[in-house]
Amino acid sequence: MARIKRGTTSLKHRKNVLKQAKGFRWRRSTHERAANEALLKAGTYAYRDRRVKKRTMRKLWIKRLNNAVRLHDLSYSRFINKLAKAGSALDRKILAQIAVEKPEILEKIIAKVK
Repeated sequence: MARIKRGTTSLKHRKNVLKQAKGFRWRRSTHERAANEALLKAGTYAYRDRRVKKRTMRKLWIKRLNNAVRLHDLSYSRFINKLAKAGSALDRKILAQIAVEKPEILEKIIAKVK
């Protein structure tokens, strides 16, 4: 049986790791071991932050809505409560978008809810 040499596989792995670590600073972009550790950590952060992004966006929508609704002497919580009682199908994302782009439509929604 012939002897199997693993040089090509190792080289390919090393090349791919360093390619992915391109743009990292200092030793992390040039040394395989440091780059590998950095990539593992980067992957963990990326996975976590894809979920955090959803929370952050929801917070932004709520803040935008709160600011827009307060101009009409209403708090965010009361507005959402009245909206739910009215049976509206609009979610926070859509309402925040309306508040930013077309405040006159939001005014009509608030009038209907009040």
